[in-house]
Amino acid sequence: MNHISVRATSVAYLVCPIITTILAFFILREKLTKLQWLSVFLSAVGCVLLSYSNLIDMAYSSVIGATYACYLIIQSINSKFDKFLILNFHMILASFILLPFFPAYSGPIPSDFQFYLYVEIIAVMYTIVPLLLNLYALSGIASSKVGMILNINPIIAFILAGAVFHESLGLLQIVSYSIIFIAVIVFNAKEIFRLKTEEAF
Repeated sequence: MNHISVRATSVAYLVCPIITTILAFFILREKLTKLQWLSVFLSAVGCVLLSYSNLIDMAYSSVIGATYACYLIIQSINSKFDKFLILNFHMILASFILLPFFPAYSGPIPSDFQFYLYVEIIAVMYTIVPLLLNLYALSGIASSKVGMILNINPIIAFILAGAVFHESLGLLQIVSYSIIFIAVIVFNAKEIFRLKTEEAF
């Protein structure tokens, strides 16, 4: 996100649900309805359209999406382990993986107290808590569903990329994200319409 673009990061979240759903079908033997397969197809179409606008973004996004999809599948298999212990192990492992990149991408060590305060808030509220909730979600619902719900995040990030960070957003990208948003609705249509039916009674 810091070295490429916010948009590339959001696209990674779009690729991830597709890979997660396919891996869940083949590895975890999760069953998908025809409507859910249609949703996967729509998501794939949206991602292909996005790749035409920027192939480099798509390449980075595919790598990130694939690694996170594998993470979701592994966590679904290891759902009986203590969630907080698993999360700590992952954070330590991620630190070791990122350590070789530190000399190339690090800057001067900040001395302002506010920096560390904000980092702490971001680390806890926007990284640790969501990952922990993600682990609990995987123990209760299908990996494919968790993966598809992740599409909400990049849609918000896409809006922020244009509205807050003033990154250029073309018509093709807007159409692509719209298709992916429709795909999320289609994938969860059964639950959405059932909820509406229950509210009606």
